[in-house]
Amino acid sequence: MNWSMPRPVLQVVAGGLVLIAVGSFSLGVANAPSRGRLPGERADGSKAAPIEAVEAVPLSQERIEGPPPPPEPTPEELARLEAEKKAREEAAAAARLAEQAALPKVDPAAPTTQAPQPDRVGDILANPPPPPAAEDPPF
Repeated sequence: MNWSMPRPVLQVVAGGLVLIAVGSFSLGVANAPSRGRLPGERADGSKAAPIEAVEAVPLSQERIEGPPPPPEPTPEELARLEAEKKAREEAAAAARLAEQAALPKVDPAAPTTQAPQPDRVGDILANPPPPPAAEDPPF
């Protein structure tokens, strides 16, 4: 490799980098506390009072049992839901009747006035269109 500095200078720089890395690691180890603190523990070593959660439920219980079932509807709510369902069904039936009334009456025995469409795919396969000219833009 071609380096811009002489080899002894590169060795000195590399040695300095290694010395800095080893020194920072050793200072980190020397300044680390002898024992880590737990959550809620003060730095001076005394313990804080544990937090009492009144409505605490472990996540695992909810995951195993699933969410609680919804409350039972009251008779008034059941009657209201039945009335809404019946109203929706009546509205849907009225909409279907209006849609059928709007459609024109078609006699199935009457001949159709439209001629069948010619087979365009067969025509295109038999007679492909010419390729575009080179000066035509693609779009």
